[in-house]
Amino acid sequence: MNIAVVGGGKRCKRLMEVIERHRFKEIHPRVIAVADLKDDAPGLKKAKKQGLLVFTDYNEYFSRDDIDLIIELTGSMDIYNDILSKKSPNVRAISTRTAQLFWEISRVSTRQKKCSQELQETRAMYHTVLNELIHEDVMVIAYDYRIVEVNDSILQKLGRTREEVIGRHCYEITHRRDMPCSGEHHPCPLIETMKTEKPSQTTHIHHDRDNREIYYSISTYPLIEDGDVIGAIEISRDITKDINIQKVMMQQEKLASIGRLSAGVAHEINNPLTTILTTAMLIQEDIDQDDPMYTELETISNEALRCRKIVSSLLDFARQKKPKKENNEINQIVKDTIVLINKQAAFRDITLEQELAGDLPVVLADKGQIQQALINLVLNAIEATGSGGKVSFTTRYIPKDKRIEIAISDSGSGIPVDIIDKVVDPFFTTKEDGNGLGLAITHGIIEQHGGSLDVTSEVGQGSCFTIRLPVDSGEQNAD
Repeated sequence: MNIAVVGGGKRCKRLMEVIERHRFKEIHPRVIAVADLKDDAPGLKKAKKQGLLVFTDYNEYFSRDDIDLIIELTGSMDIYNDILSKKSPNVRAISTRTAQLFWEISRVSTRQKKCSQELQETRAMYHTVLNELIHEDVMVIAYDYRIVEVNDSILQKLGRTREEVIGRHCYEITHRRDMPCSGEHHPCPLIETMKTEKPSQTTHIHHDRDNREIYYSISTYPLIEDGDVIGAIEISRDITKDINIQKVMMQQEKLASIGRLSAGVAHEINNPLTTILTTAMLIQEDIDQDDPMYTELETISNEALRCRKIVSSLLDFARQKKPKKENNEINQIVKDTIVLINKQAAFRDITLEQELAGDLPVVLADKGQIQQALINLVLNAIEATGSGGKVSFTTRYIPKDKRIEIAISDSGSGIPVDIIDKVVDPFFTTKEDGNGLGLAITHGIIEQHGGSLDVTSEVGQGSCFTIRLPVDSGEQNAD
């Protein structure tokens, strides 16, 4: 049986090698011709080396009478249909899919000949390596993105069973997407490994069972069978803690740099501002209030005072005074804060609500600084909430973390996703008359108390700022 191949790639080379190695009993196939547009195609080069017929155009086959079978190995159905329409009736044709089926049957047959003991030993070793020796998350992924195997580590983090995962696409399981990862910021390492036949590495953001973001360093290693990449082993390592530490360090370094700059700028501006304000007030004393200049001088004075407030905020931000910590009851600090800002809320027709837990331990904190942080958050919430809205205070104790939570939520306009990570950055503000220091100062105060400040928001539904403060293990519950 004389065979002509269309497509001189790796599959062609492998077909030629299989025919050379195998002893056929009833038929005696041999490849006599290979057609491919690429001169460096592996199968074409092998055919040239063996002195076989080589062509750049498979249409050359149709004028020959020494071909019994044409095998199309490009994977193009258009080419296969073209071959079917042009070949003579006595010549048979096989598509890539049919050839692949025969190869798979051959593989299955070969595998079935292995002794069961060897197979059991291999499975046992495979299970040991996957689940006991490798502590990272491991997936075996086929070329079509389907998961072939996973280890117990990743199943536990995903909160899924092996039956729920095997056979599903990897991007469905780890990224909750309906298509493969792509793009400059979310490249697919599997695609890169399949293309280059080499290991690939990237960083992705996955989601756990509670939809929280987890940063993963992902490495893929090619699985090669008979010279072809049939899939990859993907090893993922959770680097969320490392990323968060880097973010904190960068934020602290940025705050320190801005603090030093702010202190210098504030001191330099403060003196000329005092001169402007004093001069404007002295001139006002020498002229009549009906004089048009009096109103202009009033504007100068007011603007100078506003600038001094900004300078004062800059100095507060730059100084970051060390807190004078004493035992304090958080609920009492919250109640005192509500008394201070109650009139401002009422003036804007905003209701203040409170739901304070009764089992809070005392905390070691600077009452004045914590109150300043709360006032900053509440004033922001009031400004973001329209007339008739509400701002709520909630406190609770989390025993397992030994932390107290203070949540301030509002029914306001919310914060867009693209800026929510910037709200605590110094000088970042969406207000026309804001200076962007209130939340930065608040963030600094909470950090100096060993706590954290988190924000969640949904546009049109409001925002919630949550302060978490540590509680000393030796402290007792407040009465």
